[in-house]
Amino acid sequence: MRILVTGGAGYIGSVVTEFLLERGHDVAVVDNLSTGHRKAVTDQVTFYEGDIREGSFIETVLGDGFDAVCHFAAFSLVAESYEEPVKYYENNIGGTASLIKAMKATGTKRLLFSSTAAVYGEPDVIPITEESPLNPVNPYGKTKLAVERLLEDCSNAWGLSYVSLRYFNAAGATSKHGEDHRPESHLIPIVLDAAMGRRDELVVYGDDYPTEDGTCVRDYIHVKDLATAHVAAVERLAIEDFVGIFNLGNGKGFSVLQVIEATEEVTGLKVPYRIGKRRPGDPAVLVASSKKAEDVLGWMRRFPELASIIEDAYRWRRDFPGGYAD
Repeated sequence: MRILVTGGAGYIGSVVTEFLLERGHDVAVVDNLSTGHRKAVTDQVTFYEGDIREGSFIETVLGDGFDAVCHFAAFSLVAESYEEPVKYYENNIGGTASLIKAMKATGTKRLLFSSTAAVYGEPDVIPITEESPLNPVNPYGKTKLAVERLLEDCSNAWGLSYVSLRYFNAAGATSKHGEDHRPESHLIPIVLDAAMGRRDELVVYGDDYPTEDGTCVRDYIHVKDLATAHVAAVERLAIEDFVGIFNLGNGKGFSVLQVIEATEEVTGLKVPYRIGKRRPGDPAVLVASSKKAEDVLGWMRRFPELASIIEDAYRWRRDFPGGYAD
Protein backbone atom coordinates (compact mmCIF):
# COMPACT_ATOMS: atom_id res chain seq x y z
CA MET A 1 0.00 0.00 0.00
CA ARG A 2 0.99 3.63 -0.46
CA ILE A 3 0.34 5.29 2.89
CA LEU A 4 0.53 8.92 3.99
CA VAL A 5 1.39 9.45 7.66
CA THR A 6 0.43 12.87 9.04
CA GLY A 7 2.41 13.80 12.12
CA GLY A 8 5.04 11.25 11.15
CA ALA A 9 7.85 13.29 12.71
CA GLY A 10 6.30 12.81 16.15
CA TYR A 11 6.76 10.04 18.70
CA ILE A 12 4.08 7.51 17.76
CA GLY A 13 3.90 8.56 14.11
CA SER A 14 7.61 7.92 13.59
CA VAL A 15 7.43 4.46 15.17
CA VAL A 16 4.38 3.50 13.10
CA THR A 17 6.21 4.72 9.98
CA GLU A 18 9.16 2.49 10.93
CA PHE A 19 6.88 -0.54 11.26
CA LEU A 20 5.00 0.20 8.02
CA LEU A 21 8.30 0.32 6.15
CA GLU A 22 9.34 -2.99 7.69
CA ARG A 23 6.10 -4.48 6.33
CA GLY A 24 7.05 -3.32 2.83
CA HIS A 25 4.62 -0.42 2.47
CA ASP A 26 5.44 2.72 0.49
CA VAL A 27 5.25 5.54 3.04
CA ALA A 28 5.26 9.33 2.88
CA VAL A 29 5.18 11.71 5.84
CA VAL A 30 3.53 15.10 6.33
CA ASP A 31 4.51 17.23 9.32
CA ASN A 32 4.78 20.94 10.03
CA LEU A 33 7.54 20.24 12.61
CA SER A 34 5.82 22.38 15.26
CA THR A 35 6.32 19.56 17.76
CA GLY A 36 7.89 16.84 15.61
CA HIS A 37 11.52 16.38 14.65
CA ARG A 38 12.93 16.28 11.13
CA LYS A 39 15.55 13.75 12.24
CA ALA A 40 12.74 11.38 13.26
CA VAL A 41 11.82 11.05 9.58
CA THR A 42 13.91 8.46 7.79
CA ASP A 43 15.32 9.06 4.32
CA GLN A 44 13.37 5.98 3.21
CA VAL A 45 10.18 8.05 3.00
CA THR A 46 9.08 11.07 1.00
CA PHE A 47 8.75 14.02 3.38
CA TYR A 48 6.34 16.90 2.85
CA GLU A 49 6.84 19.78 5.28
CA GLY A 50 3.60 21.69 5.71
CA ASP A 51 0.39 22.13 7.67
CA ILE A 52 -2.67 20.01 6.97
CA ARG A 53 -4.85 23.03 7.78
CA GLU A 54 -3.69 24.50 4.47
CA GLY A 55 -6.19 22.90 2.14
CA SER A 56 -4.32 23.45 -1.10
CA PHE A 57 -1.14 21.97 0.39
CA ILE A 58 -2.65 18.74 1.69
CA GLU A 59 -4.80 18.29 -1.43
CA THR A 60 -1.68 18.59 -3.58
CA VAL A 61 0.09 15.99 -1.44
CA LEU A 62 -2.83 13.57 -1.61
CA GLY A 63 -3.03 14.18 -5.33
CA ASP A 64 0.17 12.14 -5.67
CA GLY A 65 -2.01 9.09 -4.97
CA PHE A 66 -2.36 7.24 -1.67
CA ASP A 67 -4.28 4.15 -0.62
CA ALA A 68 -4.71 5.25 2.99
CA VAL A 69 -3.85 7.95 5.53
CA CYS A 70 -2.60 7.37 9.06
CA HIS A 71 -3.48 10.54 10.95
CA PHE A 72 -1.36 11.51 13.98
CA ALA A 73 -1.09 15.28 13.46
CA ALA A 74 -2.55 16.82 16.63
CA PHE A 75 -1.64 18.75 19.74
CA SER A 76 -1.84 16.45 22.76
CA LEU A 77 -0.84 18.23 25.99
CA VAL A 78 -3.77 18.05 28.39
CA ALA A 79 -2.62 20.94 30.59
CA GLU A 80 -2.00 23.16 27.57
CA SER A 81 -5.42 22.31 26.18
CA TYR A 82 -6.99 23.87 29.28
CA GLU A 83 -4.92 27.02 28.81
CA GLU A 84 -5.29 27.32 25.03
CA PRO A 85 -8.49 25.56 23.96
CA VAL A 86 -8.80 27.53 20.72
CA LYS A 87 -5.37 26.27 19.63
CA TYR A 88 -6.56 22.69 20.13
CA TYR A 89 -9.92 23.12 18.42
CA GLU A 90 -8.36 24.91 15.44
CA ASN A 91 -5.61 22.33 14.97
CA ASN A 92 -7.11 19.01 16.04
CA ILE A 93 -10.58 19.49 14.60
CA GLY A 94 -9.86 22.08 11.91
CA GLY A 95 -6.80 20.21 10.69
CA THR A 96 -8.68 16.93 10.46
CA ALA A 97 -11.57 18.59 8.63
CA SER A 98 -9.11 20.04 6.10
CA LEU A 99 -7.47 16.63 5.68
CA ILE A 100 -10.78 14.83 5.15
CA LYS A 101 -11.95 17.45 2.66
CA ALA A 102 -8.76 16.87 0.67
CA MET A 103 -9.21 13.10 0.94
CA LYS A 104 -12.71 13.37 -0.51
CA ALA A 105 -11.49 15.63 -3.32
CA THR A 106 -8.73 13.18 -4.28
CA GLY A 107 -10.73 9.98 -3.85
CA THR A 108 -8.74 8.78 -0.81
CA LYS A 109 -11.24 6.77 1.23
CA ARG A 110 -9.28 5.01 3.99
CA LEU A 111 -8.25 6.74 7.24
CA LEU A 112 -6.59 5.44 10.40
CA PHE A 113 -7.14 7.93 13.23
CA SER A 114 -4.97 8.25 16.31
CA SER A 115 -7.49 8.84 19.09
CA THR A 116 -7.14 8.70 22.87
CA ALA A 117 -8.52 7.23 26.07
CA ALA A 118 -9.22 10.83 27.09
CA VAL A 119 -12.56 10.50 25.28
CA TYR A 120 -13.79 8.45 28.27
CA GLY A 121 -13.04 11.05 30.93
CA GLU A 122 -13.26 9.58 34.43
CA PRO A 123 -14.96 6.18 34.00
CA ASP A 124 -16.97 4.50 36.74
CA VAL A 125 -16.10 0.96 35.63
CA ILE A 126 -12.65 -0.57 35.09
CA PRO A 127 -11.45 -1.96 32.71
CA ILE A 128 -12.62 0.54 30.12
CA THR A 129 -14.28 -0.96 27.05
CA GLU A 130 -15.37 0.66 23.79
CA GLU A 131 -18.92 0.71 25.18
CA SER A 132 -17.93 2.79 28.22
CA PRO A 133 -19.60 6.23 28.38
CA LEU A 134 -17.87 8.97 26.41
CA ASN A 135 -17.40 11.96 28.70
CA PRO A 136 -14.10 13.77 28.06
CA VAL A 137 -13.20 16.23 30.81
CA ASN A 138 -10.48 18.24 29.06
CA PRO A 139 -10.40 20.17 25.78
CA TYR A 140 -7.88 17.74 24.27
CA GLY A 141 -10.20 14.77 24.80
CA LYS A 142 -13.16 16.78 23.56
CA THR A 143 -11.40 17.55 20.27
CA LYS A 144 -10.59 13.88 19.71
CA LEU A 145 -14.19 12.86 20.34
CA ALA A 146 -15.40 15.58 17.97
CA VAL A 147 -13.12 14.17 15.26
CA GLU A 148 -14.50 10.67 15.83
CA ARG A 149 -18.01 12.02 15.31
CA LEU A 150 -16.86 13.82 12.16
CA LEU A 151 -15.45 10.55 10.83
CA GLU A 152 -18.74 8.78 11.50
CA ASP A 153 -20.67 11.49 9.65
CA CYS A 154 -18.28 11.37 6.66
CA SER A 155 -18.56 7.59 6.54
CA ASN A 156 -22.34 7.89 6.41
CA ALA A 157 -22.24 10.71 3.87
CA TRP A 158 -19.72 9.47 1.29
CA GLY A 159 -18.36 6.11 2.35
CA LEU A 160 -15.20 7.00 4.24
CA SER A 161 -13.66 3.82 5.71
CA TYR A 162 -11.91 4.47 8.99
CA VAL A 163 -10.51 2.97 12.14
CA SER A 164 -10.15 4.99 15.34
CA LEU A 165 -7.62 3.67 17.84
CA ARG A 166 -8.13 4.90 21.39
CA TYR A 167 -4.98 4.32 23.35
CA PHE A 168 -3.77 4.95 26.79
CA ASN A 169 -0.21 5.76 27.93
CA ALA A 170 2.25 5.05 25.14
CA ALA A 171 5.79 4.44 26.36
CA GLY A 172 9.03 2.75 25.38
CA ALA A 173 11.08 3.12 22.23
CA THR A 174 12.64 1.31 19.32
CA SER A 175 16.35 1.46 18.59
CA LYS A 176 15.63 4.29 16.14
CA HIS A 177 12.76 6.28 17.62
CA GLY A 178 11.82 7.43 21.12
CA GLU A 179 10.13 10.17 23.11
CA ASP A 180 11.50 13.67 22.68
CA HIS A 181 8.69 15.97 23.77
CA ARG A 182 9.47 19.56 24.66
CA PRO A 183 8.25 20.00 27.31
CA GLU A 184 8.01 16.38 28.40
CA SER A 185 4.74 15.46 30.10
CA HIS A 186 4.79 11.64 30.16
CA LEU A 187 5.64 9.84 33.38
CA ILE A 188 8.19 7.24 32.27
CA PRO A 189 10.58 9.64 30.47
CA ILE A 190 10.24 12.08 33.38
CA VAL A 191 11.10 9.32 35.86
CA LEU A 192 14.08 8.35 33.71
CA ASP A 193 15.25 11.97 33.56
CA ALA A 194 15.13 12.13 37.35
CA ALA A 195 17.08 8.87 37.63
CA MET A 196 19.69 10.08 35.11
CA GLY A 197 20.17 13.44 36.85
CA ARG A 198 18.52 15.48 34.13
CA ARG A 199 16.02 16.92 36.58
CA ASP A 200 16.34 17.47 40.30
CA GLU A 201 13.38 15.37 41.33
CA LEU A 202 10.09 13.83 40.34
CA VAL A 203 6.87 15.12 41.88
CA VAL A 204 4.33 12.39 42.65
CA TYR A 205 0.95 14.08 42.54
CA GLY A 206 -0.88 12.54 45.47
CA ASP A 207 -0.42 9.41 47.56
CA ASP A 208 -3.91 9.21 49.06
CA TYR A 209 -5.83 7.62 46.18
CA PRO A 210 -7.87 4.44 46.77
CA THR A 211 -5.16 2.23 45.25
CA GLU A 212 -2.80 -0.32 46.75
CA ASP A 213 -0.01 2.20 47.42
CA GLY A 214 -2.06 5.39 47.29
CA THR A 215 -0.70 6.63 43.92
CA CYS A 216 -2.51 6.76 40.60
CA VAL A 217 -2.64 3.61 38.47
CA ARG A 218 -2.30 3.87 34.71
CA ASP A 219 -2.20 1.54 31.71
CA TYR A 220 1.19 1.75 29.95
CA ILE A 221 1.47 0.22 26.49
CA HIS A 222 4.70 -0.28 24.59
CA VAL A 223 4.90 1.94 21.51
CA LYS A 224 6.03 -1.11 19.51
CA ASP A 225 2.78 -2.87 20.41
CA LEU A 226 0.88 0.26 19.40
CA ALA A 227 2.67 0.21 16.06
CA THR A 228 1.74 -3.40 15.29
CA ALA A 229 -1.90 -2.55 16.04
CA HIS A 230 -1.77 0.37 13.59
CA VAL A 231 -0.26 -1.82 10.90
CA ALA A 232 -2.95 -4.47 11.45
CA ALA A 233 -5.70 -1.84 11.29
CA VAL A 234 -4.52 -0.11 8.12
CA GLU A 235 -3.99 -3.44 6.38
CA ARG A 236 -7.52 -4.42 7.37
CA LEU A 237 -8.77 -1.22 5.74
CA ALA A 238 -7.05 -2.29 2.53
CA ILE A 239 -8.96 -5.58 2.47
CA GLU A 240 -12.49 -4.27 2.96
CA ASP A 241 -14.58 -1.17 3.53
CA PHE A 242 -14.45 -1.08 7.27
CA VAL A 243 -15.35 1.10 10.23
CA GLY A 244 -13.99 0.25 13.65
CA ILE A 245 -13.19 1.77 17.03
CA PHE A 246 -10.71 -0.05 19.28
CA ASN A 247 -9.07 0.47 22.64
CA LEU A 248 -5.36 -0.28 22.83
CA GLY A 249 -3.87 -0.87 26.25
CA ASN A 250 -1.76 -3.16 28.34
CA GLY A 251 -4.73 -4.75 30.09
CA LYS A 252 -3.25 -4.08 33.50
CA GLY A 253 -2.24 -0.99 35.38
CA PHE A 254 0.86 0.17 37.22
CA SER A 255 1.02 2.78 39.96
CA VAL A 256 3.39 5.73 39.97
CA LEU A 257 5.43 4.13 42.75
CA GLN A 258 5.59 0.88 40.80
CA VAL A 259 6.98 2.79 37.81
CA ILE A 260 9.60 4.37 40.08
CA GLU A 261 10.55 1.01 41.59
CA ALA A 262 10.76 -0.68 38.19
CA THR A 263 12.92 2.16 36.86
CA GLU A 264 15.34 1.77 39.74
CA GLU A 265 15.55 -1.97 39.13
CA VAL A 266 16.10 -1.62 35.37
CA THR A 267 18.62 1.22 35.52
CA GLY A 268 20.33 0.59 38.85
CA LEU A 269 19.84 4.30 39.53
CA LYS A 270 17.97 6.03 42.35
CA VAL A 271 14.92 8.10 41.44
CA PRO A 272 14.68 11.22 43.62
CA TYR A 273 11.03 12.10 44.23
CA ARG A 274 8.70 13.86 46.61
CA ILE A 275 4.98 13.65 47.21
CA GLY A 276 2.99 16.64 46.03
CA LYS A 277 -0.69 17.53 46.04
CA ARG A 278 -3.20 15.82 43.78
CA ARG A 279 -3.83 17.39 40.42
CA PRO A 280 -7.45 18.28 39.69
CA GLY A 281 -9.19 15.73 37.47
CA ASP A 282 -6.71 12.86 37.92
CA PRO A 283 -8.71 9.60 38.24
CA ALA A 284 -7.36 6.99 40.62
CA VAL A 285 -7.28 4.16 38.05
CA LEU A 286 -7.37 4.04 34.24
CA VAL A 287 -6.98 0.59 32.70
CA ALA A 288 -8.19 -0.55 29.27
CA SER A 289 -9.74 -3.66 27.87
CA SER A 290 -8.27 -4.41 24.43
CA LYS A 291 -10.26 -7.59 23.84
CA LYS A 292 -12.08 -6.17 20.81
CA ALA A 293 -8.79 -5.31 19.05
CA GLU A 294 -7.48 -8.77 19.84
CA ASP A 295 -10.62 -10.48 18.52
CA VAL A 296 -11.24 -8.37 15.41
CA LEU A 297 -7.75 -7.28 14.34
CA GLY A 298 -5.89 -10.32 15.62
CA TRP A 299 -3.62 -8.00 17.58
CA MET A 300 -1.36 -9.37 20.30
CA ARG A 301 0.84 -7.50 22.76
CA ARG A 302 4.44 -8.69 22.68
CA PHE A 303 5.89 -6.35 25.31
CA PRO A 304 3.39 -6.05 28.19
CA GLU A 305 5.97 -6.13 31.00
CA LEU A 306 6.68 -2.77 32.61
CA ALA A 307 10.39 -3.61 32.83
CA SER A 308 10.57 -4.15 29.05
CA ILE A 309 8.89 -0.81 28.38
CA ILE A 310 11.23 1.05 30.74
CA GLU A 311 14.32 -0.79 29.50
CA ASP A 312 13.69 0.25 25.88
CA ALA A 313 12.89 3.83 26.89
CA TYR A 314 16.06 3.98 29.02
CA ARG A 315 18.25 2.58 26.23
CA TRP A 316 17.01 5.21 23.78
CA ARG A 317 17.49 8.10 26.25
CA ARG A 318 20.96 6.82 27.08
CA ASP A 319 21.94 6.42 23.42
CA PHE A 320 20.43 9.79 22.43
CA PRO A 321 20.93 12.03 25.49
CA GLY A 322 19.96 15.09 23.49
CA GLY A 323 17.04 13.39 21.81
CA TYR A 324 16.80 14.17 18.11
CA ALA A 325 19.14 17.12 18.61
CA ASP A 326 22.05 14.63 18.69
